[in-house]
Amino acid sequence: MELQLALDLVNIPEAIEVVKEVEEHIDIVEIGTPVVINEGLHAVKAVKDAFPNLKVLADLKIMDAAGYEVAQASQAGADIVTILGAAEDASIQGAVEEAKKQGKKILVDMIAVKDLEGRAKELDSMGVDYICVHTGYDLQAEGKNSFEDLQTIKSVVSNAKTAIAGGIKLETLPEVIKVQPDLVIVGGGITGQDDKKAAAEQMQKMIQQG
Repeated sequence: MELQLALDLVNIPEAIEVVKEVEEHIDIVEIGTPVVINEGLHAVKAVKDAFPNLKVLADLKIMDAAGYEVAQASQAGADIVTILGAAEDASIQGAVEEAKKQGKKILVDMIAVKDLEGRAKELDSMGVDYICVHTGYDLQAEGKNSFEDLQTIKSVVSNAKTAIAGGIKLETLPEVIKVQPDLVIVGGGITGQDDKKAAAEQMQKMIQQG
C-alpha cells in the first residue's frame, strides 16, 4: 500500500516547501488539478526536479486529446497521469498506449461514474494501471465517502491496482486500510495539519502495518 500526497491549493514554491516536510513518509506527490490550472505543467517539472526520488502524479483529469496530453505530462516528468473514467473508450485507449510508450502509468479517476462495477470491468480490460474511487470536494460537503465504492471495484478488478481519494483523515484511515487499496490519496488530512510531517509519518506507519 502506497501513500500519495495531494497538493491542491498551493503555488510551486509552497508545493516544494510542503513536500520537503513530508518527503520521507510519502511515495507519490500529486500535482492536483487546481495547481495544474494555476501553474501549468511547470509545477510537475519543478516538483520532479526537486524530488527525483518521489513519483509525481499529474492530476490532469483528461477527457479528450488523451494521447497528446499524456505525452506532454510525461515530458514534464510525470510518472502517473490521470484520466476520467467517464471519458470515451478511445480516449482511455489513447492514454494507455501513450503511457506505455513513455514508460508511465495511467490512473483512472471514477469521479461522477454511475455504474462503477461495469465501468471498472471495462477499464480493467483496457489495461489501465490504477482505478481510483474518488469522492470529490462537492460531495464530501454532503458527507459522502468512497469506502463502499472501493469494495465494489476491488471485487471486479483483476489487473489494475485500486486507489481511493477524497477527504481521508487520520480518523478515517483505519476504515480505508481495512478495504486494502493499493494507493491511499490524502490531501488536507496532511496539508491541513499544523504538523504535516507528524501526520504523514503516522499515516505511513498505519499503512505499512495495514
